[in-house]
Amino acid sequence: MIPQLPLALRWPRRQRFEHFHPGANAVALAAVQALAHGPGAPWVYLQGPAGSGKSHLLMAACQAASEAGRMVQYLPLAKLGDKVAALRGVAGSALLALDDLGAIAGEREAEHALFDLYNQAKAEGTALLFAAEAVPTQLGLGLPDLRSRLGACTQFPLKPLDDGERREVLKSQASTRGIELDDTVLDWLFARYARDLGALLDLLDQLDRASLAAQRRITVPFLRGFLREAGQEPV
Repeated sequence: MIPQLPLALRWPRRQRFEHFHPGANAVALAAVQALAHGPGAPWVYLQGPAGSGKSHLLMAACQAASEAGRMVQYLPLAKLGDKVAALRGVAGSALLALDDLGAIAGEREAEHALFDLYNQAKAEGTALLFAAEAVPTQLGLGLPDLRSRLGACTQFPLKPLDDGERREVLKSQASTRGIELDDTVLDWLFARYARDLGALLDLLDQLDRASLAAQRRITVPFLRGFLREAGQEPV
């Protein structure tokens, strides 16, 4: 059985529904929320590239279901050593979220373990939530019955936020902290720093603390100096 971790360790504080910025993914968000908040909702399969919010939604669903008193488990398959044991050890959850399904593609025993888990969940009334970078038919799965089962889920392609949407999120989050990020700072940042929203929000947290400690506004020189000192100086 997958060990149960303390809530604070299992669910990062930012991976909650209220911190998910849907952009073009509002319908997918609503479907995942429905699955998290009660039994009977259709099982969901999220598909999209890195940075599109798949893991965020899976962990947010687990957190919301857990807070509602439901037993939950989250399996990040790409990070698990013995995937077969992990899949066969799952038991007793009302909601099970399986991330990075592509990690088992081509692994015969792991594919069979997931197929059996799918059927077990159907029989026991466990809700399943899946995430992968490709649709089931393009994952490279060797087990036809598993591809068919996954294809029967309600599928949603996730689209990453565009640069304009990321900028608006950053400005809004900065404003809640009393920070003014002008367009010059954002232009410099977006031209040189990772554009993954999670990385940008983590950077904003760091800049908030650093600017308060230094009693300085966040300007391009301040930002450049902070990144240099933090060993994150962009090219």
